[in-house]
Amino acid sequence: MKRDFTALTAQEALHVAIFIEERNAEIYHQFAEMFAEFRDPESLEIASTFWDMANEERKHGTSLQKRYFDRYGTRPCAVTEEDIRDFIEVPRLENGEIFTIGRLKVGRSPRQMALEIALAAEQNAIRYYTRLSETAEDPEFREVYREFVDFELEHSGWLEKKVAEARRTSGGTKLA
Repeated sequence: MKRDFTALTAQEALHVAIFIEERNAEIYHQFAEMFAEFRDPESLEIASTFWDMANEERKHGTSLQKRYFDRYGTRPCAVTEEDIRDFIEVPRLENGEIFTIGRLKVGRSPRQMALEIALAAEQNAIRYYTRLSETAEDPEFREVYREFVDFELEHSGWLEKKVAEARRTSGGTKLA
C-alpha cells in the first residue's frame, strides 16, 4: 500500500529523496537521448543541456547519500519512491514547444527551454518541501524538510543562473 510522504520517518524521507534525485537523473538522461536522436543542431543543444542536468542530479543524489550515511550509517531502509503517493520534483516535457523549436519564433534558445523544464521541477519541489516544513509538528521532520528546501533552493539558484545566461546569449525572454 502506498504511503503519503508526510507519513515517512526522517530516515525514510531522506532515503526517498535520494531515489528522487536518481530518478530525475535518469529522466534527464532519457530526454537527452531522445533529443540526440534528432541530430539537428537545436536538438543536440537540448540533449547537451539535459545531459548536464542528469549529471547535476547525480551530484545531488551523491550529496544526499553522504547525508544519509552521516546520519544513519549503513542502517537499511526499504522504502523507495514507488512506495509513496506523492509526485515530487518530476521534470515534464508537457509543453510541445520544445519539440517544434525549428518552427518557433519564441525568442528562447533550445538550451533555455530545456533549463526552464528543470527549473519548474525544482520550484515545485521547493513549494512541496516548504509546505511540509511549515506544517510538520515534529521538530525532526521540520529540520529534514527545511534541509530539503535549502538543497532544492541551491539547485534552483544554479538553474536560474543557467537560464539567465541562456537568455542573455540568445536574447530570449522569460517563460510566462
